[in-house]
Amino acid sequence: MGVSGCGKSTVGALLGERLGMPFQDGDDLHPAANKAKMGAGIPLNDIDRMPWLDEIGEALRRSQDVQKPLIIACSALKRCYRDLLRSHVRDVVFIHLVGERKTLVARMNARAHEFMPTSLLDSQLRTLEPLAENERHILADLTLTPSQLVDEICSNLQEFATH
Repeated sequence: MGVSGCGKSTVGALLGERLGMPFQDGDDLHPAANKAKMGAGIPLNDIDRMPWLDEIGEALRRSQDVQKPLIIACSALKRCYRDLLRSHVRDVVFIHLVGERKTLVARMNARAHEFMPTSLLDSQLRTLEPLAENERHILADLTLTPSQLVDEICSNLQEFATH
C-alpha cells in the first residue's frame, strides 16, 4: 500500500515471485470512470473509491477461499478503506511503502502511467492516514532497491506467520 509512485506494483510483483504467490495490480480493477477522472487530474473521493476497494476485498476473499493468498497493490490510504478490506479478509497484512515527497515526485516524473499524473500526489499525501498499532502491517523504506525491499518484507512477514 501507499501513494502513487512508491513502488507498489514493482515490489508486489517481486514479492509474489519470491513467495510463489499470485500478484494483482489494484489499478487494473479501477472502473473506467475512475481512470478517466484521475487521468483528467481530478482526485478520487470516497464515493469513487468504495466500489473499487470492495472489488479488491472480494478478490482477496476469493483467493483466501481457495487457499491461494493473493498479493495486491492498492493505495489503501485511509483507515476506513483498510477497514473495508479487512471486512473481506480479517487477517490481511498491509505493507506500506513509505518515503519522502521529493523521492515520490522524482519516481512519478520518470515513469509513464496510464492515468495517474504527478499532480495528484499531494492529494494522496493529504488523504493518507498512518497505520495504527492494531492494524497488521509492515513499514518499508521505499528508498531501498526493490530486491532489498522484498528481502526486508519477507523477513518481517515471518512475524505474522506465527500469529
